[in-house]
Amino acid sequence: MAYDYDLFTIGAGSGGVRASRLASQFGARVAVAEEYRVGGTCVIRGCVPKKLFVYASHFQDEFEDAGPYGWSVEDPSFSWPTLLENKDKVIDRLNTIYIRNLKAAGVELIEDRAILKDQHTIHLVNEGRDVTADKILIATGAWPFIPADFEGSEHVITSNEAFHLETLPERILVCGGGYIAVEFAGIFNGLGVETHLLYRGEEILRGFDDDLRAGLHAEMEKKGIEITTGTIVNTIEKEEGPNGSAVYRVTLTSGRVLEVDCVMFATGRIPNSHELGLEAAHVDTDLIGAIKVDEYSKTNVDNIYAVGDVTNRVNLTPVAIREGAAFAQTVFNDTPTIVDYANIPTAVFSQPELGTVGLTEAEAKEQIGEIDIYKTTFGSLKHSVTGRDEKIIMKLIVAADSQKVVGVHMMGPATGEMIQLAGIAVKMGATKAQFDETVAVHPTAAEELVTLKEKWVPPELQAAE
Repeated sequence: MAYDYDLFTIGAGSGGVRASRLASQFGARVAVAEEYRVGGTCVIRGCVPKKLFVYASHFQDEFEDAGPYGWSVEDPSFSWPTLLENKDKVIDRLNTIYIRNLKAAGVELIEDRAILKDQHTIHLVNEGRDVTADKILIATGAWPFIPADFEGSEHVITSNEAFHLETLPERILVCGGGYIAVEFAGIFNGLGVETHLLYRGEEILRGFDDDLRAGLHAEMEKKGIEITTGTIVNTIEKEEGPNGSAVYRVTLTSGRVLEVDCVMFATGRIPNSHELGLEAAHVDTDLIGAIKVDEYSKTNVDNIYAVGDVTNRVNLTPVAIREGAAFAQTVFNDTPTIVDYANIPTAVFSQPELGTVGLTEAEAKEQIGEIDIYKTTFGSLKHSVTGRDEKIIMKLIVAADSQKVVGVHMMGPATGEMIQLAGIAVKMGATKAQFDETVAVHPTAAEELVTLKEKWVPPELQAAE
């Protein structure tokens, strides 16, 4: 036993915890170091608290929609401190569960910052001691990125701080056009905050299907969110507002000036690889700090591995978990396992939410060539009573030759739930005929996925016909 541990994991997020537990169950002596709280970004400052905030922000619409259904809701009010308190209770409970599960699996949890001293040596900063390990796994995730190339960048917050704001701002500017930006714009707007969304590109949600991008943009604006594209922040000036509160004058590159109470940047995340001692261990990274790994998550150093967002492959919690499991199977269970990154279903908890799996229309045209498109846009049965103008989008992308469904894209209530099951069908290579042969569940929005019969024809071709 030349080393203190068979495996030492740095980072107790989703990927690190899964890898550590499985490795221990396979008989390895495992320790995991975490300097903050067990659970990682998703549990502590990401997916879970964000989803709770999304739930909270839905109630404003639900109260408004209750009247036409015969319910009387008199003067509802919202308490931001109550939401924060109950959110924290959930996070505390999950943190406790993660710790309990690690210990039950026989993993030693070390609550300390760990950095590499060499290929097999880890230094525990607060304890001031060194430990050694045969194998080392880095699973430190990613961190919000704030561009520092403009005056006043020190005044902005990220999603990390948004979960702990002492007071709910009356006006907010959210900068960014990805998952986190559109989700938090929906959250703040739903909680009654005057919300502005700023994105440098032509349209929000780069990389998603264009119909969903345009559709969500339109629906967000209907809800009162002001979306400005093609411009970025030039300067931010902090001023004193009423009662001594801070007010921020934001000048955009377009010349426009916005006055808000909070500026939140959701402009991407970068691998959390700084000050880990990677240089001392001679671990290679790319230009943004992502740890370079092979298909088995091994770095250029034979005994050091990395999983999750710190590798910047597919930055989703379930992917990190899958990578952690594959690592443990490969290294400690003599079962070489490669993660399949094709056809990963995902959801955006925007308002309305999105569900998507497979190729976008643009990707399908580029990779496959001839494709068939089936899509529909309609209002929900629920709002036939309320009169709320909110659209649902259902879209199938089919390879013309094989008739396999290669993409499913949805916008509307519960599409995050729907896409999990649609993802199974796409992963299995289901054909359009098999979708058609599936009996519809009525009345649901999801039944449109199995009742779409007419191929979509672009307007310019319709005119030609």
